[in-house]
Amino acid sequence: MMIGGGRSSSSSTTATAAGGTWVSTTSVSTSGKRIQREMSELNVDPPPHCSAGPKGDNLYHWVATIIGPPGTPYQGGIFFLDITFPSDYPFKPPKVVFKTRIYHCNVDAAGNLSLDILKDSWSPALTVTKVLTAIKSIFTNPDPYNPHVSGIARLYLTDKAKHDEIAAEWTLRFAK
Repeated sequence: MMIGGGRSSSSSTTATAAGGTWVSTTSVSTSGKRIQREMSELNVDPPPHCSAGPKGDNLYHWVATIIGPPGTPYQGGIFFLDITFPSDYPFKPPKVVFKTRIYHCNVDAAGNLSLDILKDSWSPALTVTKVLTAIKSIFTNPDPYNPHVSGIARLYLTDKAKHDEIAAEWTLRFAK
C-alpha cells in the first residue's frame, strides 16, 4: 500500500534506498530516453518491410517484424523478433531473437542471431533502425563464412537451389 504522493512504478529502480541502486536509476532513465527517441524516429521513418515497438508497456522489451524480401526464399514471410534492451543501452547492444522459425545459416534453432553488430562490432552510434536494416540484409546476403548453423551454411555454399527450396518451405510453414 502506498501512502502519500509517491509515484508507483513497475520498475525495480524505485528501490533506491535499499541496496544503493541510485546509480542505475540514472542509466535507466538515460537509456529510457534514448529508447523513446529511437521509437519516435522508427515510427516516423521505418526501414522498408520492418516494424518494431514496445511489447505492452515495457519500453525495454520490443517486438519487431520483418517481411521476407522479394526475390529471396523468405519472400512474403512475416518474421517476428524479440528485442530486449539492457539497462545500459546504448553502451551495450540489444538482444535480438527470432521468434519465427527460419532456415538460415546465421540463425540457430533457438532464434539466436549471428550478427557482428549485435556482439563485438556494437557501437552506441547504432540504433534499432540500423539493427533491423542489418538483420533484413541477411535475408538477401547471408554470411555462410560466419554461420550459427554450419550444416545450413554448407548446403548454401554447395547446393544453393536445395538450400533455397528448404528455406522457402520453412517460410511457408512457419512464417505465413
